[in-house]
Amino acid sequence: MIDLIFKNPEVLADMFFSNPGFIIIFAGFLCAFLPRNEARKFLVGAAPIAAAFLVWRAAGDMDGARRAIEAGGNEFVLMRIDRLSMIWGYVFCLAGVLNAIYALHEKCRITDSSALIYMGAAVAGVFAGDFLTLFIFWELAALSSVFLVWKGGENAFPAGVRYLAIHILSGVLLLAGAVIYARSKEWDFTFGEAGEYGFLSLQDPGAVLLMIAMGIKCGFPFLHNWIQDAYPKASVTGTVILSAFTTKLALYALARTFAGEDILIYIGAIMTCFPVFFAVIENDLRRVLSYSLNNQLGFMVCGIGLGTELAMNGVAAHLAADVIFKGLLFMSMGAVLMRVGTAKASELGGLFRSMPYTTIFCLIGAGSIAAFPLLSAFVTKSMIIASAMNQHEYIVMGMLLFASAGVMEHSGIKVPYFAFFSHDSGKRVKEAPWNMLVAMGLASLLCVFFAFPWGGYQFLYSLLPFPENYYAPYTGNHVVTQLQLLFAAMLAFAFLKRMKVYPDERRAEILDFDWTYRRLGKGIAVWIDAMWTRLSANLAIIRKDFFAKAGQRLYHMFSPAGTFSVGAPSGLPTLLTGGMLVLVLIVVYLARL
Repeated sequence: MIDLIFKNPEVLADMFFSNPGFIIIFAGFLCAFLPRNEARKFLVGAAPIAAAFLVWRAAGDMDGARRAIEAGGNEFVLMRIDRLSMIWGYVFCLAGVLNAIYALHEKCRITDSSALIYMGAAVAGVFAGDFLTLFIFWELAALSSVFLVWKGGENAFPAGVRYLAIHILSGVLLLAGAVIYARSKEWDFTFGEAGEYGFLSLQDPGAVLLMIAMGIKCGFPFLHNWIQDAYPKASVTGTVILSAFTTKLALYALARTFAGEDILIYIGAIMTCFPVFFAVIENDLRRVLSYSLNNQLGFMVCGIGLGTELAMNGVAAHLAADVIFKGLLFMSMGAVLMRVGTAKASELGGLFRSMPYTTIFCLIGAGSIAAFPLLSAFVTKSMIIASAMNQHEYIVMGMLLFASAGVMEHSGIKVPYFAFFSHDSGKRVKEAPWNMLVAMGLASLLCVFFAFPWGGYQFLYSLLPFPENYYAPYTGNHVVTQLQLLFAAMLAFAFLKRMKVYPDERRAEILDFDWTYRRLGKGIAVWIDAMWTRLSANLAIIRKDFFAKAGQRLYHMFSPAGTFSVGAPSGLPTLLTGGMLVLVLIVVYLARL
C-alpha cells in the first residue's frame, strides 16, 4: 500500500478526502507535534467540523459515495455512506465539537492528540465498507483511547491495562470472525439495497465471533465491566470523550450486521435491567453514570434485535440523544470532580449554592435520560418500546418500562440529588470554567431541541434511516403514561428516603461480575505464584542433593582409589586413554560403513 501511495500521490489525496475520519486522524497526529496550545485547540475544534462538512457533501450523493483501493490483493472500502452511517457520522462530529469546547482549559498535548485520533478512528470506522478496514479503525480506537484512561492518574494505570487488554481481545475476535466468514463470502459488508441492514446469521461460526467482538465493546452482560472499571478512573475530559465513541461504534457495527437477530432482543432487555441494582448502591457518581450507560445501550441493543423500521429509527434517534445527554451528565460530574476533587456521593452535597449553572445543566441531563416530556429521550426511547409492543414482546416491553423507571431513580434523581442537594457538605467552590459551562449549555439546548414539538424532533427524525416511517411522540396516552412512570419513581425514592431504608452511600468500590477476575482471579494467581515458589524451593533442594550424591558416587568410582582403579595399572589416566581408544574405534568403524 505504501508503494502505491508514493508512486501515485493522487491516491493519497483521494484517501485523505475519501473518509471524513481521516482528516480528524491526521489532525490528531499533527497535534502531537504542535507546541502551542492555541494551535492544538484550533485543530481539536476544526477537525470534526471539517469532517461533518465532508459527511454532508457525501450525503448529497449517497449512490456514488463509495470509494475503495486495492492493496495486497484485497479491496479496502474506505468510504461507504447510507442513511445509517450518515447519522452516526453527524453525531460523532457533533460530540467532537462539544468535547473540544469542554476541554479548552486543558493544556495537555497527549489528551488533545489521542482524543482526535480516537474520534477520527470512530468516524472512519462508521464509514468503513469492509471488515478489514473496520478492524484497522477498531484497533486504532482502542490504542488511542487508552491514553485518556491513563491520564486519570496513578490509580488509573491498572484500569487502563485491563481496558486495553479487553479491547485488543475484541479486535482479535473481530478479525478471526471476519477471516472465518470471508472464506466462503467476501470481506465487504455492504450488502442489500440502501436501507437494508443485518445480513449475518449466527449459524455461521464466524458470525458468532463477530457478535462476541461487538458485544464486548457494547457491554453485553458479563462482558461489560470494562466500562465501570475504566471510565470513572479516566481524566475529567477523558471520561466525556470515552462515553461518546467506543460503545457507539460497536452499536453501529451490530446494527449493520445483526439487525433482526432475535437473541439481541433479550440480551438488550437484560442490559437495561441489571445496571439498575448496582447503580442504586454505588457511591462514585461517575460509576453510577457508567452503569446508566450500560442501561441505555441495552435499549439500543434491544432495538437492533427487534429490527423493524420503527425500532431501527429508535436506535438511531436514541443514539443521537444518548451521546448528548450522557455527555452532559459526565460533563457536570467532571466539573464537580475538577472543583471539589471527588465524585463520591458520600462526600458531596449542597453544591447548588456555589455551582448553580452546573446544577441546572445536570438537571436537564437527568431529565433527558429519564425521558421527561419536552426532553430528548422522550421522543427517542419510546420508539423502541413501541416496537416491542407492536411485535407482542410484552415481557421485554415490561423490562424496558422497569428499566425506564430505574434510570429515573439512579441517574434522574440520585446523581443530581447527592451531588448538589442532599446534606450540605460545607464545600464552597468556584463555578465550573466558562468553556465547560458553554459546552454544557450547548448540550442542554440540544436536549431540548431534539424534543421540541415544533420543528425539533421532526428535524431529528428526518435524519433517521427510515424517515418515511413517521412516529408521533406527543400523544395523550404516551405523555400521561410516561409522567405516571416518572412520578411513581420519584415517589418511591422520596418514600425510601423518608423511611430511611434507601441504601446508604458506602465508601467502597462495588464489584459485580468483575469480582471473578479482580478478586477470585487475583486470588488464584497469588495462590499459583505461592505454590510455584514453594515448588521451586523444593526442586532446588532436590536438585542440589541429587548432584551432590551423584558427584560423590562418580568420585568413588573414578578416583585413583575408586572402584574402577582397583587392580588397574595407572588408575584414571589409563581409564581415560581406554575411553578415547574406544571412541576412535567406533568412529573408524562407522566411517567404513
